[in-house]
Amino acid sequence: MDRTRLGVVYGLGAYVLWGFLTVYWKELSGLNAFGLIGQRIIWAVVFLGAILAITRRTAELRTVRHRPKLVLTAALAAVLLTANWTTYVWCVTHDNVVETALGYFMAPLGIVAIGVVVLHEHLRRAQIAALALVGVAIIVLTAGYGRVPWFALILAISWSGYGLIKKLVPLGPLSSLTLETLLLLPVALIFVGATEAAGDGVFANATTLQLVLVPLAGAVTAIPLLLFAAAAHRVPLTTLGPLQYAVPVINFVLGVAIYDEAMPTWRLAGFALVWVALAVFTVDGLRAARSGTPLPSPELEPVPLDG
Repeated sequence: MDRTRLGVVYGLGAYVLWGFLTVYWKELSGLNAFGLIGQRIIWAVVFLGAILAITRRTAELRTVRHRPKLVLTAALAAVLLTANWTTYVWCVTHDNVVETALGYFMAPLGIVAIGVVVLHEHLRRAQIAALALVGVAIIVLTAGYGRVPWFALILAISWSGYGLIKKLVPLGPLSSLTLETLLLLPVALIFVGATEAAGDGVFANATTLQLVLVPLAGAVTAIPLLLFAAAAHRVPLTTLGPLQYAVPVINFVLGVAIYDEAMPTWRLAGFALVWVALAVFTVDGLRAARSGTPLPSPELEPVPLDG
């Protein structure tokens, strides 16, 4: 298998695994979501640390010592990642899988919105139309839910923001995620300690199967990331980009077909508007790439390693 095809296989594997992680977290329903996130962070530190040690790649991580700007940037990424993980796990364990799909469908457009609000970027007409369609979709969904679809918006914004902040961290994916989870470790220990002390923790309430699954949280967190990193080295992001829609598609199918979540007309209409917006955005992006027009990718300067 040639390099490009292998990269596509790695990329598709990463996105499919990310999509089917919903099944994993669904099996942990009934456990405190904050306690689960704490466990995920702790086991991720263990798993990632073991990989770094086995592959003897700890040198890059050691370079961040005495570099406060880099650590602060990684800490911001870690906060956004925690918000995303917590919202996602809470939704899955509380029968809101379809809303996670909506959030991740919105994420690519969320990056554009952040670019406009934070970096004052100018949009093409098609991008404006796509964002307007998302705005209408939010209005439709708000009317149907009787509330703003906060979970979807938090997922979209946190994931989009995390992706942009990651551009500022001049570390490889493995070292970067390890640093982020290490920074989150004290908070994770507090989460776990508080929930266990209150009698609402994982160990106090988990079934035998769940006790087996929880330590695997580190592996299920890291393996898709490693596959994605392998793919990114072999194929361009313009090829990997469209594959990312596998995640919300899988979540949508799981939520509706497997977990029997309701899909009333108003909800389907909201999703349809988002899908149309994504189609407009994708076609516009492909045309811009072919014509040589710069794609909406914020120009962020990485934090220097000696900063």
